[in-house]
Amino acid sequence: MKVCIMCGGEGTRLRPLTFERPKPCIPIVNRPSITHLVTHLADLGFTEMVVTLGYKGDDIEQALGDGSLFGAEITYVHEDVKLGTAGSVKNAQQFLNGTPFLIVGGDHVADLNLLEFYREHLKSDAVATIGLISIDDPSEYGIAEIDVTYAIKRFKEKPGPGEIFSNLASTGMYVCNPEIFDYIPAGEKVDFARDVFPRLLAEGRTIKGWLARGNWTDVGSPRSLRQAERWKLQEITTTNIAGDLHVKGAKIIGPVSLGGSLSLGTNSQIIGPVSIGRGTTIESNVLIGPYTSIGEDCVIKSNAKIFSSSIYNQVVIGNRTTVSGAIIDNDTIIGDNGSIENDTVIGPRVVIQNNVTIHSGTRLWPEVIVPDGSVVKEHLLNEKYDLRCEGS
Repeated sequence: MKVCIMCGGEGTRLRPLTFERPKPCIPIVNRPSITHLVTHLADLGFTEMVVTLGYKGDDIEQALGDGSLFGAEITYVHEDVKLGTAGSVKNAQQFLNGTPFLIVGGDHVADLNLLEFYREHLKSDAVATIGLISIDDPSEYGIAEIDVTYAIKRFKEKPGPGEIFSNLASTGMYVCNPEIFDYIPAGEKVDFARDVFPRLLAEGRTIKGWLARGNWTDVGSPRSLRQAERWKLQEITTTNIAGDLHVKGAKIIGPVSLGGSLSLGTNSQIIGPVSIGRGTTIESNVLIGPYTSIGEDCVIKSNAKIFSSSIYNQVVIGNRTTVSGAIIDNDTIIGDNGSIENDTVIGPRVVIQNNVTIHSGTRLWPEVIVPDGSVVKEHLLNEKYDLRCEGS
């Protein structure tokens, strides 16, 4: 079975995390997020994969290789210009012709039964089937109205107030027959939701919906990224230690996944689910709470507390500093007696000095220096980098 994985976007809404990596390579439990998706697809039997590449596509190729580690065969198709969702798939048409194929976004994290999705499409007379999921606020998605046969009667992209006729949001996952290419002009920027599906409905063609059950997110914001990591941490069901672990009177309450060459100091506690990469040092009296991921070669100093946060590689957390519900990128140093509040995103190589409070919802651009005793209430940008954090 064939699947097309779209990986063209710049991920501006996730800045500063995407200045130096594409969105599908943002770590989730210390692995590029796309590797979770590819593993799930291959396990379901989607072993012929076509990956469309745009922004920093070489990083994605390096993360996935030829697919053999996942039991799949991967073909890469590069985009020289942005072509939109449908245009991107059209650009890979030569590798997708012949049979119905699944389309997913490279930033998707899901445990949905996509094999059931594919088989339901094969049993229908639809030219395309859209994966739909019920969510509380569908205003940032395409929404669909279906009848009792799951045929889609109306489709609206990002509805405004008074236009939300359904809470069935499109997941951006589709199963299409090859004839879908007849509705996508070559070399043009074309979108499935805005262009192709409305045209199909206007011409009386059948589009079906498939009602998804389970976890799904498109990792479009820091909050959804944290939610995706929470789901993946919940999949850790046993305690696994890969290598040597130096423990001095500490306590581990599983499930946890620990890399090699770890050091855990006196009276520290780890309460799972937690994942910690190799080479990390945790000093004494440190508390690491559930739903936390810490990368490789980090230093967590004495009396620090970390709850439900994503700490990447080579990060230093100072003495008596508390981190709650935050994302901290590579090589950042946080001083003593700090408070990093929830929904905070700190870019790479940031230096936060002592006695600093970072308010919730704040973003710090790469290489920013925060002076001692500061209270940060708004984004701290660096003019060496693009200042936008809206868009794709």
